[in-house]
Amino acid sequence: MSEFRQNLATKEWVIIAPDRGARPRDYASEAEHNGDVPGHREDCPFCPGNEEKTAEELLHLERDGSWLIRVVENKFSALSTEHSVARREYGRFLKSDSYGHAEVIIESPRHCDTLATLPPAHLEDVLRVYRMRISEISMMKNIAIVMLFRNYGPRAGTSLEHPHTQIIASPIIPPHIRDPFQKAALHYDSWGSCVYCDMVEEEIRQQERMVYENDAYAVFCPFAARTPYEVRIYPKEHNASYFWTPKEEMAPLADALGTALRAMHALLGNPSYNLLLRTSPVGDEDVRYLHWYMVIVPRMSTPAGFEMGSGIYINSVAPEQSAEALRGAVGRRQ
Repeated sequence: MSEFRQNLATKEWVIIAPDRGARPRDYASEAEHNGDVPGHREDCPFCPGNEEKTAEELLHLERDGSWLIRVVENKFSALSTEHSVARREYGRFLKSDSYGHAEVIIESPRHCDTLATLPPAHLEDVLRVYRMRISEISMMKNIAIVMLFRNYGPRAGTSLEHPHTQIIASPIIPPHIRDPFQKAALHYDSWGSCVYCDMVEEEIRQQERMVYENDAYAVFCPFAARTPYEVRIYPKEHNASYFWTPKEEMAPLADALGTALRAMHALLGNPSYNLLLRTSPVGDEDVRYLHWYMVIVPRMSTPAGFEMGSGIYINSVAPEQSAEALRGAVGRRQ
């Protein structure tokens, strides 16, 4: 039977309608099976030997005399730190120059790698680079928020096949990001606790939607998941900012993220997905009401008129079913 469910943190509603759903293999048949991807492509700007095709290099990690991970400025960014942050009136409207910063993290020299196939130590290095770059960018003048995301596969909006993550930093916090922060502050004012900590504790207590957990992280399909097989990864201990994550918790994070992605790939047939990192705005790293987390959204469905008009998503696979299927795929090779 279908039902409305509310996200505890954002107060957004979704409709869980499992009768409209399909079995995991039905979704897998719609996913992109990319076939054999070469380890190197001559025309790929991110492959070794083509370093001059990228914009300025900001950081790189080496192994055995060759680069393992590179960070470069986004060559096609719409943002620049050379612009002004001043708002200007335009009649009754408001506008500003496109101040900001954008960069690309090239996760591996191998064209065919994915986060799901990287060795644990390499994936941990990628996560450490995420933290280093967020820390560095947060110190830039006038930056209010740093947004890290990864688009994997054509349905997720990727433009280059080579494994990479993007970071965009802005002086403006968008309303759809600011609004949950304000609701989290209200929850803290009312109950004296972090709403995200409360959510994690309840998911662990109920166990129905848990996919995987280790000592430091909980991986689950949230109670009010918007889409089939949506997965979230939360630190079990309260922490508002990703770049304040202790270095001893990076290996458990690599374990949690790698396990989730491998299960997703094995179950759904290497689907397109978006990975988002939600972390505190610059200057709010130590607040008691925010909690960083990762979201992985397989692109198994497309929002239609009802979702766009109402803002209420219809999820055709109950998160309990999604979690059960993903638990079964943990440890399974694709």
